[in-house]
Amino acid sequence: MFSITKAMEDKAKLLESLLVNATDYGRSSFELVKLKALDKTTDIVASCIPVSAALIIISTFMLFFSAGLAFWLGELLGKIYLGFFIVAAFYLITGSLTYLLMKNWVKKTACNYIIKQALK
Repeated sequence: MFSITKAMEDKAKLLESLLVNATDYGRSSFELVKLKALDKTTDIVASCIPVSAALIIISTFMLFFSAGLAFWLGELLGKIYLGFFIVAAFYLITGSLTYLLMKNWVKKTACNYIIKQALK
């Protein structure tokens, strides 16, 4: 009788140890997944920062270039507002054509870039 209860206690201790180890493994695996996700997210955000900075600089250049071009055209035409209308019409036509012809390509390229960064 004593050996049966001792064997049952040993099995209970073994089962308890197994449950503790499984719980620790689950927690460790969850922490590892969180850290990997954090690493990928940080990598993606860090790779987007230089692109964003370049876009801001290019946008600022285009703003001042467009304003200068509009003033120059307006001076040539005799009315400043006509220069701004011409520049605005150019951007409207260019933006519309870009949207219609390249919307799928731009979306696909952006998605592929983000996926490539995530899987890196």
